[in-house]
Amino acid sequence: MFSLSTTLQPQVTVPLSHLLNTLHSLKSLASSSIQSLQRERNLDLDLPSSEPTLNLRDLGLVDLRAGQLEELASSLLPRPCFEESPSITPVRHSWRTSHVSTNSFFRNKHGFSHRPVFGSPVLCRQSPTPLQAVCSDLQHWSVLIQSRGFKTLKSKTRRLQAGYERPTEPDGYTPAFMKGLLMRDKVPEAESIDRLVKMKNLPDTQHDAFKTGFAEGFLKAQALTQRTQDSLRRTRLILLVLLLLGLYGLSRTPFLSVRFRTTSGLDAAVDPIQMKNVTFEHVKGVEEAKNELLEVVEFLRSPQKFTVLGGKLPKGILLVGPPGTGKTLLARAVAGEADVPFYYASGSEFDEMFVGVGASRIRNLFREAKANAPCVIFIDELDSVGGKRIESPMHPYSRQTINQLLAEMDGFKPNEGVIIIGATNFPEALDNALVRPGRFDMQVTVPRPDVKGRTEILQWYLKKIKVDSAVEAEIIARGTVGFSGAELENLVNQAALKAAVDGKDMVTMKELEFAKDKILMGPERKSVVIDKKNKTITAYHESGHAIVAYYTKDAMPINKATIMPRGPTLGHVSMLPENDRWSETRSQLLAQMDVSMGGRVAEELIFGNEYITTGASSDFDGATKIAKMMVTKFGMSDKLGVMTYNDLSKQSPETQAAIEQEVRVLLKDSYERAKSILKTYSREHRKLANALLTYETLDAKEIQMVLEGKELESR
Repeated sequence: MFSLSTTLQPQVTVPLSHLLNTLHSLKSLASSSIQSLQRERNLDLDLPSSEPTLNLRDLGLVDLRAGQLEELASSLLPRPCFEESPSITPVRHSWRTSHVSTNSFFRNKHGFSHRPVFGSPVLCRQSPTPLQAVCSDLQHWSVLIQSRGFKTLKSKTRRLQAGYERPTEPDGYTPAFMKGLLMRDKVPEAESIDRLVKMKNLPDTQHDAFKTGFAEGFLKAQALTQRTQDSLRRTRLILLVLLLLGLYGLSRTPFLSVRFRTTSGLDAAVDPIQMKNVTFEHVKGVEEAKNELLEVVEFLRSPQKFTVLGGKLPKGILLVGPPGTGKTLLARAVAGEADVPFYYASGSEFDEMFVGVGASRIRNLFREAKANAPCVIFIDELDSVGGKRIESPMHPYSRQTINQLLAEMDGFKPNEGVIIIGATNFPEALDNALVRPGRFDMQVTVPRPDVKGRTEILQWYLKKIKVDSAVEAEIIARGTVGFSGAELENLVNQAALKAAVDGKDMVTMKELEFAKDKILMGPERKSVVIDKKNKTITAYHESGHAIVAYYTKDAMPINKATIMPRGPTLGHVSMLPENDRWSETRSQLLAQMDVSMGGRVAEELIFGNEYITTGASSDFDGATKIAKMMVTKFGMSDKLGVMTYNDLSKQSPETQAAIEQEVRVLLKDSYERAKSILKTYSREHRKLANALLTYETLDAKEIQMVLEGKELESR
């Protein structure tokens, strides 16, 4: 079923035979007219031999009356019209209109036939209605008709002279919103408020209200427009500022800096640093290094003294030593003593992802230094920029920076009056060309301070805090073997913090000992709850170490013993050497092994072999290392003789078995000696263990008093 858009409002019923007869008669008349026209034009037109049979029910026209049916048929069928001569009235046609093409190319192009038949009736269609289009589709159900138009080569002027006009588009062709957009400017405009009131056809009583509302709306719209313009102006200003800031940030970004600026060294300007407040008086514990650098200071103060004799001072000085020993402080002291410009740079500052940036920064640094000679250039962490050169396909340009540094230090151009001081704690990684004579040809070792140096460093830092007059820096220095200057400074600072937490007015030996133990063994674990049995075992274990150390001839003196848990240990006995040991005798090594065995021996003698604990694992580890080094490194084995064995895996099975047997003998003998001492002094052993259970921590004097049978009155 389909709906009709015609004006057929009343619904009537007519016989189907009447409508069919009318349609057949009209169709036969149309067919005869078309055939006669084709014969006159000698055209071959194939008409369909069979027509589809339709009834009113299929078309939905059952309820039409006879008169309405005839009117419908006349509107559906083509009406006869007469084609006139093109000279009189040309057929108006435009290529813009799509229609069913005719049977002649000439007619499609010019709009009329080359054989005009004047006065002959020709069936033609006017603009089809939607219903006609539907019926046309129903009539030719299985045929697809192509609708197209032809664009002629005539110019626009000739088409207008010939009378071709663009057909008027139907109203339904343009959408409603497009009509409103196109017709928006065609709305009549009101020249004044009075005319606008007349156009609105408002009553007289509403004129004043309309004018008032119109004025208020106009003012509000104007204010809104002004605010919008101000907001847009501010937004443009903010965006402009952000754009400028973004461009400036990109220019400072290392990834994009090459596009916006040229690389100019470490910074935009390499400024020297004046080190007037740092001298050799601030450097403690490295007297040998200071004496070697005095020559550099003398050259910077009076270079003519050396140039008159023809001598030349080393161009580069390499400071080598562990971290925290004062290498940077020594370089500052050199610049401060000589009172010359001091240029500081870190090795990592020359390293960049862009090719040539590091070499450019080296050139700029030395250019500035030569302009201000005599001066000092200090490069910290030299191994970062002066590492060994290797051939790497991943970094083919990585050698440019060190090559530039080598050329600046000792190249074709002279480099007079500039002293380069480098510092590193990894000298093995430096390139061989960098440490040859003529570049870094003077190497100064900055070792860890000895007991005298540690005492000086502690006294220097103790002057900066409030300390008790009874504090002995030498005792703390003896117990901090291997500490660097930075670690000693940290020790004093930790002691000051501990005194502040405890609410004391000054730092005493107690806080210094606490800070030393905290650094060596970790913080106290006061929250750990240890039962009485484990606490007793720990007390006898630690007192066993103390007894063996106290009664062994060449053992180190005891500093203190404690059963307070620290770090991973439940207790410890600290030893305090009288002086730094540069070498150790066989008797001293065996004494260290005996002291290590004292803990396990004490557990075995007091609690029995079945109740020994795992607390002696670290003791056995230390004793085994000493015994193995005595056999393989120090040549202290009677069976293997004075021979070293560096890599045991490369030795024969017989040699490995002999080394293992010798180590086992040394450990067994040490164990027996410790057992003999503890059996001999079992009474003192029990007294010391009970004192540890009572007081938890005992120093050297208190241990001596307990072993001598004296009472601890101070406790």
